[in-house]
Amino acid sequence: MTPENQSPNPEQENSSAQTPAEAVSEDAAVKTPEQEITELKQKIIELEDNFLRAKAEGENIRRRAVEDIAKAHKFAIESFAEYLVPVTDSLYAALSTETGDAKAFKEGLEITLKQLLSAFDKGRMTEINPAVGDKFDPHHHQAIASVPSEQDANTVVSVLQRGYTVADRVLRPALVIVSAPK
Repeated sequence: MTPENQSPNPEQENSSAQTPAEAVSEDAAVKTPEQEITELKQKIIELEDNFLRAKAEGENIRRRAVEDIAKAHKFAIESFAEYLVPVTDSLYAALSTETGDAKAFKEGLEITLKQLLSAFDKGRMTEINPAVGDKFDPHHHQAIASVPSEQDANTVVSVLQRGYTVADRVLRPALVIVSAPK
């Protein structure tokens, strides 16, 4: 056998080869306390930096959320106001008319009322207008008086003022007179 073809001594190969775990443990054993302190200080600096960045990001998110809420409150009525502008235009047009025809004026008012109700509908605002004989609902009605009546007790006798809801939340209850218990 030639020296090129000879394999190295297996015992020498085993003694010089180390597993990665052994290499790491030797490196850890070789580190001086000063090196460990330096590494730990670096790790602390890195963790402090990460903490401060996370804290700043949290503050930025909170600040943006507060700004978004303020803008939402400020401009929430904007779309509803856009629906009301044509109604205002119609009312100004009716007031500027010089004709004394009561019938035409009433027709104009009815058209304007339809525009207003359409604006309410687009803005998710609905009327509370109970019919005579409807059961009194304390969530949607406010009883102003109770009068003796031929109707069942606690039913609507008359409506004094219509109520309104916005997105299923009562804006103003309907003012009603109810029948008194017999």
